[in-house]
Amino acid sequence: MLDSTEGCRGLSMLADRETGQCIATSSWKDEEAMRASDDQLRPLRDRGKDIVGGSMQIDEWEIVVMHHSHHGECARVSWLQGDVDAMAETFRVGVLPELEQTAGFCSASLLVNRSSGLGCATTAWESRAAMEASRSAADNMRSRAASDAGGEIVDVHEFDLAYAHLHVPEMA
Repeated sequence: MLDSTEGCRGLSMLADRETGQCIATSSWKDEEAMRASDDQLRPLRDRGKDIVGGSMQIDEWEIVVMHHSHHGECARVSWLQGDVDAMAETFRVGVLPELEQTAGFCSASLLVNRSSGLGCATTAWESRAAMEASRSAADNMRSRAASDAGGEIVDVHEFDLAYAHLHVPEMA
């Protein structure tokens, strides 16, 4: 259904198979296309919630950084609170170059919600082993980004990449 929805640039889904937590992300050509799709997609979201038997939260984010070389099999998601412009600058000039030198790194994105001051950084990894090996370096990068943004780390969670079909252009 999403493929046939005007303005949709695809879907990805992250899943923690142990906890049952999932994050499904759709991307849109622009905010107008996203808003126009709401009535059409609401029944699909409701049906999905009924199938999995869980709760659902819908958030809207702006993509400020998107860098990808290839798909991986797992991802780490970090939520940071702070100055989103400072967060974006640190991510672009400090974090991305370091990530690119990290074994097993596949892609990274930074989404922000300007009204709440929340950032959501996602990194994808070739394998669970590569992601696990990057934890210490990732902790340092995340702490630096939170500090530079005058904020704090809200949460960090690791997932399997269950589905990756986003067609978002490079925005580094």
